[in-house]
Amino acid sequence: MSEAARDLAKEAGELLAFLRTLDAGDWARKTRFLDWTPWDVVAHLHYFDEVSLAAVAGEEAFAEQRRQLLASVGSGRSARSLAQDALGHLPGPELLERWFVTCCELARRLEACEPKRRLPWFGPDMSAPMFATARYMETWAHAQEIYDLKGIARVHTDRIRHIVEIGIRTYRWTFVNRRLEVPGPLPFVRLLAPSGAIWEYGETDAANRIEGLAVDFCSTVTQTRHVRDTALRVEGPVAGRWMEIAQCFAGPPADPPAPGYRTGSETSDQRAPRDAVAAGRDRAV
Repeated sequence: MSEAARDLAKEAGELLAFLRTLDAGDWARKTRFLDWTPWDVVAHLHYFDEVSLAAVAGEEAFAEQRRQLLASVGSGRSARSLAQDALGHLPGPELLERWFVTCCELARRLEACEPKRRLPWFGPDMSAPMFATARYMETWAHAQEIYDLKGIARVHTDRIRHIVEIGIRTYRWTFVNRRLEVPGPLPFVRLLAPSGAIWEYGETDAANRIEGLAVDFCSTVTQTRHVRDTALRVEGPVAGRWMEIAQCFAGPPADPPAPGYRTGSETSDQRAPRDAVAAGRDRAV
């Protein structure tokens, strides 16, 4: 099994164990990600893991899925509503178990893919390892909404290096996606991994630099935190601009949460005013 596919299965297992501890009422509580509930999070992951299985099956199997979804989104429907329509009859615990089976099957099938095989998606095609990395990133990022809701500190592993690397790879794309000029070369990035290892990217003598915890970098590029709510040290105008709008997931430009809005200590009955939240969209698939 490729490392990314193996880590996707491990991440799914940890999330399964955590979500099995939810109370019945937790499934309908609103998180600070666009008011999604834990049910919405799991439905979204499950829906697009099923779509991902179609992509692994090949272009012919995926083409109809892509046509239907793009037509629905084009008519103004959200990814959230699509998942609700498809899975709304399932209670949270049953949905959770179905999602886990599907996610593990996806990881198994990605394992069987040739590493150089290109898989179709809604944006550019991706190699099988990058496809697994993208699904890992989505699973990790959406899980954070529920950890925040429950006020539980999350234990991270070096598996998050997949997110660091997709964050680095999407440096230029973050600007291109917003139709902005790329302001310069990649800043130097030096991160401390959960294990204590040091991960470095870019030229060490660069004037623009980002240093700190790898988990803070991951939280910024997945927009689970605003960079100002992390301990990252950001030096230089290019590094600062990147971290303010960093986006490692596909789809139209999305803004991070407003500073102070998602800090990990929020509760559903202590919510910031609606206009304090950065304009948001469903996270792209």
